[in-house]
Amino acid sequence: MELASLDSALLSRIQFAFTVSFHIIFPSITIGLATLIAIWEGLWLKTRNPLYLQMAKFWIKPFAITFGMGVVSGIVLSYEFGTNFSKFSELTGAVLGPLMAYEVLTAFFLEAGFLGVMLFGWQRVSAKLHFFATCTVAVGTWISAFWIIAANSWMQTPAGHAIVDGKFVVESWSAVIFNPSMPYRLSHMLLGTLITAGFVVLATCAWYLRRGLHVDFAKKGLSFCLWWLLALTPLQAFVGDLHGLNVKEHQPIKLAAMEGIWPARESQVPLLLFAIPDQKAEQNHAELAIPGLASLILTHSWDGELQGLKSVPADERPNVPVVFFSFRIMVGLGMLMIFVALWGLWLRRGGKLYAQRQFLWLCSYMAPTGVIAILAGWYVLEVGRQPWLVYGLVRTMDVVSPLPAERVALSLSLFVVTYSLLFGVWIYFFRKLIKKGPPSLESLQQHLIGVEASGYALALTKTLATDTAAVNNPSASSTSAASPTNSAASPTNTPAGER
Repeated sequence: MELASLDSALLSRIQFAFTVSFHIIFPSITIGLATLIAIWEGLWLKTRNPLYLQMAKFWIKPFAITFGMGVVSGIVLSYEFGTNFSKFSELTGAVLGPLMAYEVLTAFFLEAGFLGVMLFGWQRVSAKLHFFATCTVAVGTWISAFWIIAANSWMQTPAGHAIVDGKFVVESWSAVIFNPSMPYRLSHMLLGTLITAGFVVLATCAWYLRRGLHVDFAKKGLSFCLWWLLALTPLQAFVGDLHGLNVKEHQPIKLAAMEGIWPARESQVPLLLFAIPDQKAEQNHAELAIPGLASLILTHSWDGELQGLKSVPADERPNVPVVFFSFRIMVGLGMLMIFVALWGLWLRRGGKLYAQRQFLWLCSYMAPTGVIAILAGWYVLEVGRQPWLVYGLVRTMDVVSPLPAERVALSLSLFVVTYSLLFGVWIYFFRKLIKKGPPSLESLQQHLIGVEASGYALALTKTLATDTAAVNNPSASSTSAASPTNSAASPTNTPAGER
């Protein structure tokens, strides 16, 4: 292939990697945050503890701006399939096209239909109806993740298809959707979003406590999130282990890159805590390893044998350093998350949960860790699949659109500038909402009737009824005007010269 074509292909891959990396930041927060908001609102309806309502109403605004950013940044991805990888769209359109359409028809319409009620319906609909809208939006985010993961998992472990005249056609939709890696990847991703949102909330509450702001609100949020993370982080480690076993079975070369295994076959494989993979020399430098542990984890035997990178030609191997280090970033952050959850449990038992300054300091800096871990996991997933776009069937280099390299470079530059500005705007407003803090309990109490009763209409009716009674009963009105609380504003107490 000519150098110009190689440059165009590389730039197209970089552009898609950049745009999808930017986009995934926002769903990784909103899926989990929508779920948490629904849980808090449900707990408020059950317990009538105003702190739960305060948490739901506070986090709904950061959720809204993050959700909007996710929608805006995600639109371009489907277009890039056609512009930068047009041949891929021709080959796989019969499989991936309907999956993308199902995501729009089910999840996006569901979210769009009830998002307005969730955001603006607090005093316009009943409490139960608002809770239903909140739950519907949360479910919509889960359904959206389902279809996207199904499409991407098919590219990782294709199933349920046939190739007719060089194009993919569907033989079994159930096999396409529930392909071998899909259940593991969906569980892993959804748990990741729930944990990510949990750490965003945890960090915010810890930041408030360090500064003595909104103390009751922060204590409630910190306590809730630590229980949440204590349950989810070990579960994520278990699901991640199952996912790794699935990768060993269906994508052994990706696993070899993750573990830095070079020999074609190797037994008693050590677990590399650190190494510097050298792709040209086909070996690792500066290894720090635990002998036999990788074999034990992946085969449940110290003598277990694993397939290495040299079992396939060099042009069928992924970028080993990227996969290797991304995997360790993801796992390292996961271990840190489990440590924070266990430390919180220890402090809770000792009655020092809200007073341990070092713990609060660590928690307040944990906000981006979930997003970073998800990004690292996606790099393992996507880079580890290379050089295949559909694993074992379609090479990435064979389906890139024949675009001039300078045009791809221009669009990539525009994306970098535009998305950087958008990210800055999002950070600015997100931080502004956090610094503003939650609504006061007094303001929630003033608007409680709009939530408890049939909504805004009933509140307005009562207001109009009061005004009508005042007009029809002037004596009551003058008595009210003469009361101490209103005397300063009453026309009867205004000096004649000022009337």
